Amino acid sequence: MPMHVEHIIPLPAGGSSAEENLWLACALCNGHKGTQTHHIDPLTREREPLFNPRQQILSEHLHWSDNGVELLGLTPCGRATIVALKPNNEFLVRARRRWVAVGWHPPED
Repeated sequence: MPMHVEHIIPLPAGGSSAEENLWLACALCNGHKGTQTHHIDPLTREREPLFNPRQQILSEHLHWSDNGVELLGLTPCGRATIVALKPNNEFLVRARRRWVAVGWHPPED
C-alpha cells in the first residue's frame, strides 16, 4: 500500500511542513482528508477535530474491529475521523482481510 507524507494540519489551514506536522497516511485516507481539520461526529452531531497521531494516543480514540478489518471510533474525535478519512472503504477492507489472513494485520500497539 503506497503511503503519502501528509500534513496533519494542512498548509491552507495554517500548518507547516515541519516534522511535527507530518505523518504517513495511505493515499486513499489522505485524499479523503484533503484540507480538513475537523468533521462531524455522527453520534453527537458536533464538529470535532480529527485525530492527531502526534498529540493523541490511537487506542484512546480508535480501535480495530474483532476481525481486524475495520477501524472503529471510540470518541467523538475518533468517530469524526472515521467519517472524514473513510478508512473502511471497500478497497481497504478487502486488502485488510488478506492482511489478516497472513498475519500482517491488525498492527500491534
